[in-house]
Amino acid sequence: MKVFTTDKIRNVVVLGHSGAGKTSLVSAMNGIATASKQRMTEPAATTQMLVQPILWDDHKINILDVPGAFDFVGEIEEAVGVADAAIIVISGKNGVENGTRKAWAMCEKYHLPRIVYVSDMDIDDVSFKNVVLGLQELYGKCIAPFHFPLRENEEFVGYVNVIQERAKRWQSDGTVVKSEVPEYSMENLTIYRDALMEAVAETSDEFLDRYFAGETFSENEIRQALRVNVSECTIVPVLMGSNTLERGMYTLLADIIKYLPSPDQRSAVGMNPLTQELFEANYNFAKAKSAYVFKTIMDPFIGKYSLFKVMSGVIKADDVLYDYAKTQEIRISKLYVMNGAKAEEVEELHAGDIGALSKVAGLATQTSLSSKATPVLYPPTVISTPYCAMRYYAADAKDDDKLTQSLLKLAEEDRTLRVENDSENRQTLVRGISEQHLQAVADRLKTKYNVEMKLEPPKVAYRETVRGNADVEYKHKKQSGGHGQYGHVKIKVSPSGDLTTAYEFEETVVGGAVPKNYFPAVEKGIAEGVLAGPLAGYPVVGIHVNLYDGSSHSVDSSEAAFKTAAAMALKDALMKADPVLLEPIASLQVIAPEDKVGDVMGELSKRRAKIMGMNPQDGVQVVDAEIPYATLYGLGTVLHSITGGEASYSYEFLKYEVENKG
Repeated sequence: MKVFTTDKIRNVVVLGHSGAGKTSLVSAMNGIATASKQRMTEPAATTQMLVQPILWDDHKINILDVPGAFDFVGEIEEAVGVADAAIIVISGKNGVENGTRKAWAMCEKYHLPRIVYVSDMDIDDVSFKNVVLGLQELYGKCIAPFHFPLRENEEFVGYVNVIQERAKRWQSDGTVVKSEVPEYSMENLTIYRDALMEAVAETSDEFLDRYFAGETFSENEIRQALRVNVSECTIVPVLMGSNTLERGMYTLLADIIKYLPSPDQRSAVGMNPLTQELFEANYNFAKAKSAYVFKTIMDPFIGKYSLFKVMSGVIKADDVLYDYAKTQEIRISKLYVMNGAKAEEVEELHAGDIGALSKVAGLATQTSLSSKATPVLYPPTVISTPYCAMRYYAADAKDDDKLTQSLLKLAEEDRTLRVENDSENRQTLVRGISEQHLQAVADRLKTKYNVEMKLEPPKVAYRETVRGNADVEYKHKKQSGGHGQYGHVKIKVSPSGDLTTAYEFEETVVGGAVPKNYFPAVEKGIAEGVLAGPLAGYPVVGIHVNLYDGSSHSVDSSEAAFKTAAAMALKDALMKADPVLLEPIASLQVIAPEDKVGDVMGELSKRRAKIMGMNPQDGVQVVDAEIPYATLYGLGTVLHSITGGEASYSYEFLKYEVENKG
């Protein structure tokens, strides 16, 4: 693949609702660009990011194709973090969906210029107008339709260019012929032209005055205003086409180059850890070399690829880069670009381009690379926290090690996938975004690494405490020849009121009934005794233990004897002091659409949640609640179902309280 300078590069992430046609769009664009029927064949594009470079008009468009389902939000966040612009794909059949709104919100968060592309224009009953109206209702005057479809005899035969006010018709050989706008399309042209002119007018006071004065803008003025304001996110072009028929691709590819920014029109700032000064890389090819690793791909056959974006300078094969965080030098023997699922070798990559390194040991996602003389650290990509936890194990016990190693490889690829050892409950946990996400992980393990993972609901870490008081004594007396064992304690057990601490120990012994040198042994016995409670063997918390009396033997008493006596006395006391089970409680926050809050509240009530408050925020409701950990399992799936995927949730441990199953 030839080398492209920064101004000839476009890094574009393709976003949208699952099933909107993102991957088929990328495939159609690639087919047009290669003048062949070549298609992307990697089905994993539905769950994993793929980089597809498309060469068009002496430019290189790095398409970042990501999953539509936000169960795989980590893939989306990694791509958006290095993209310089976005295409939001909307199915003309389904209109604006939850995934559309989430994609828009993500573009807003990262201040990404964007184009909206409406697919399925070959379907006769699809309404482009309704999609535009839906977008305008949500996002206002920034929505600017660039063209709209022509349909005749239930066929998608061409389009009307709103800027030029001319119709264009497709011929059988794929070429386009200009023509007059048909009479039946004049009303729509007026509507879309007015919307476009209003969007252009809003870009400056001068244009706004001229607009209200009834003046028209020249095509040159319109295009210049669009170039500036699309990059500034104040205008969002709306285009359309048919992925199946590969119509609309030429226009889309041309507008990507015309209106979406090259990397050098975006900012990129790191920090020099030696001087603590900011390093304004800004994709300047003349500055010191630096790069940011944003993605790791693990392949069981070809090994590991580290995907990176060149932040400054020109990176070449045989360069030596420096990983400041790990104080290691990395020699680049070969430099690659990813072409879908394949790697192609290149000699150099200019600032702003996306490349890959192969099989570099110790090179992890979110690593910054630079020259040793000018080290740079770039801020890591913010990745969503995984809240869904499940217990996992190998279907075949002999595959335990293989499963662990394979899962860790997937976790290196997917930053929202985490593996934890829960020693308290004797279980290993895997965390992900949702149950669907973890099931997809299980499917990938089977197909990619030939190991089967079983998933189950996790065990919950309960605690035990007491609600009453107990006064007990225990005498440990044993004689087995020579010195015997003797320890005698009297203790009182009561609630401490502090469930964050296992126990409070106090001694009020008078008269030396229990010598002071045995007090530590008594406390050790207590410390061991609270490890397993009398009800279900869970750790005991929130008790006060008072050693107030006992006795000793001048010969047979020992630390071990008093330790045993204390442990046995505590065991007896816990049973007599009204023991109860404590369950962990989480502080839960659910963000849901206002019209779905009632359903959400009903579901939380079923799960024994206590609603602590509700706050409106940017068109949604934020529900704060306290909920038992035992009822958290499956919450994400149900919220997704009852809100059409529009709700999100987060939680953290809050406290323990007496179990109440009522």
